[in-house]
Amino acid sequence: MTGLSGIDAEIGGKRLQLLKQLIPDLNCVAVLSATPAANPFGGPFVEDLRAAAARAGIRLVPAIVDGVNDFESAFATMAKERAQAVIVVGYFDPHRKVLLGLAAKRRLAYMSSNRETVVAGALVSLSSNYSLLYERSAYYVDKIIKGARPADLPVEQPTTLQAVINLKTARALGLTISPALLAQIDDIIE
Repeated sequence: MTGLSGIDAEIGGKRLQLLKQLIPDLNCVAVLSATPAANPFGGPFVEDLRAAAARAGIRLVPAIVDGVNDFESAFATMAKERAQAVIVVGYFDPHRKVLLGLAAKRRLAYMSSNRETVVAGALVSLSSNYSLLYERSAYYVDKIIKGARPADLPVEQPTTLQAVINLKTARALGLTISPALLAQIDDIIE
């Protein structure tokens, strides 16, 4: 077995750090994830964020749902818990329009793991640069075609992350983004 890792469930600390830079008084973040039966990836995603939040002194509000029918009640709970932001597991990306509407209704900063959701109206995303990972996969294909055993090729992790921010959403949330932080962002959506 070999391949490339997107490390999506291992960068909770970096996600919280970026949210803290965007929202200086950040003290409560929600995470929307699916039950293990619906998406086994959700558990590690939430646990990584739970550990990172504990280290950062940020209260984490997990909202673990079965699916679309639970979104409204999950966001009501986030609002009741006074969450300032929500980090949404990528499994729910096909429902971004509904989720973005719920986040906007409750004035929650929405963090995604992909650029497309930021273009659609989320505040920010932080993830591996999947374009680079896909390009790197050609290396593996070439090695295997030339006779390498997949078990002999290491699973590689990305060396850089990609941050995308939507300035229109930031303004709608009343956030002021410092020029120093903007200089660190890879892609700025106006």
